[in-house]
Amino acid sequence: MKKGKAKILMVDDDEHICRVMSLILEGEGFEVETAFTGEDAIKKSKSKVYDAAILDIRLPDIEGTKLLQAMGEISPKMVKIMLTGYPNLQNAVDSLNFGADAYIMKPPNPEDVINSIREKLQKRKEEELATEERISVFLKTRAAKLLQEAAE
Repeated sequence: MKKGKAKILMVDDDEHICRVMSLILEGEGFEVETAFTGEDAIKKSKSKVYDAAILDIRLPDIEGTKLLQAMGEISPKMVKIMLTGYPNLQNAVDSLNFGADAYIMKPPNPEDVINSIREKLQKRKEEELATEERISVFLKTRAAKLLQEAAE
């Protein structure tokens, strides 16, 4: 997560859910944009980087798991949370297999959504720091080896 407000894309064809969740998330310090179709979500994700997306499993133009895959290709590091009013084992398994970081039932408990977003963003931040540390160690070791070889 970058400095400043985390950017969230809320994708649901139910405008009421989008409006309510946006207000709640904004009240918690997130910057929220909405999309009511998968096509709109893909378009927005190609033009802007989001830290997280909340994706409805059933949209009028695309199945949620297909959107999940597309979003994963566009922005692999984005936290992706599936939201469903149609819970079933296959949807949950497919969502997790296609890269969902969480699977939440409708109507969403705002506290669960907020906690999930914060937890997943913190985990991503820790992973990025660990990767940066590994790269730093590698570069230092490689530079020392190259200097040693040049001196021989």
